[in-house]
Amino acid sequence: MSSSNFKRYTSADCPADALAGERIAVLGHGNLGRSFALNLRDHGVPSLAVGNIDDPYAATAQAAGFAVGDIAGATRGADLVLVLLPDEVIPEVFATQIAPNLQTNAAVVFASGYCLAYGLVTVPRGIDALLLAPRMGGEAIRQRFMDAEGFHAFLSVEHDRSGKAWKRLLGLADAVGALRAGSFALSARQEANLDLFIEQTLGAAIGAAVLSAFSVGIENGLPAEALALEMYMSGEMETVWQGFRTEGFHRSATTHGPTAMFGGMMRTMQLFQTGLLEQFQRTCEEIQTGQFAQRFQEERDAGYPMLSKVRAMHNQLDPLGEAEEQLRRQLPSAG
Repeated sequence: MSSSNFKRYTSADCPADALAGERIAVLGHGNLGRSFALNLRDHGVPSLAVGNIDDPYAATAQAAGFAVGDIAGATRGADLVLVLLPDEVIPEVFATQIAPNLQTNAAVVFASGYCLAYGLVTVPRGIDALLLAPRMGGEAIRQRFMDAEGFHAFLSVEHDRSGKAWKRLLGLADAVGALRAGSFALSARQEANLDLFIEQTLGAAIGAAVLSAFSVGIENGLPAEALALEMYMSGEMETVWQGFRTEGFHRSATTHGPTAMFGGMMRTMQLFQTGLLEQFQRTCEEIQTGQFAQRFQEERDAGYPMLSKVRAMHNQLDPLGEAEEQLRRQLPSAG
């Protein structure tokens, strides 16, 4: 069912003077912050500063010619403050370095609804709270900007204290390239729930399916390299997802042969009987009630014990990784 509130914005909706006189600070020069800063500069934003701790990311920003200061100092000098830090880091930094240094009628702009949705930050009175949430990673954002294609994003004005919050938000969205392809209105709460839900259901299911199929295939005598090639290294799966986008999810299924259609439908119906829907429902409830956000903050406070184990596991070259390396040596296009 389509929502009448799912409004699309394009460059035609952006006033020509949307960012006139606005001083902008990009806090965080990581993957997303770097792309946003470069796009803003290339768009012609005259007053632009980067706020970052003294680390290699700050050095990268300085090498690119940006005026770089600490987070508190960059915040004090800005009318529009883009908070592009990791979700779990934002609450502490916002409370100690950002909020106390915001000017009256300034705006804070988040690239994720996470902290706003789950009550992890409190935006001071008199400050605009905006959401500009891209639907892709920083490198792709930068490339699409340079290719004049743009990218999709979700937009929301959570608090309009200045009376010009939407004007500011559309100006920023247009400057970074988010209005070229079209962006859509979605609240911070909806964006956060949606983002986490798809990551933890569809994303998790795909990951489990790849690892399970590889393991069972190996046990039944299928070559490791052939499994990796069939699952994703050949690029065939990318065309499947492209078909979802261009043809539609159901219609694209008819482009596959009868064998694939019959087998896929039969196994899909079997998976529905395994409790998958019930698991997805529990996941959705944990996200919407804020339980997941609480657990993730506890993970950070404990020093990321689970993430450390995950990183260690991924850094080991397992049979699937070995198969990928073998294929990359034989397929120049996969390098």
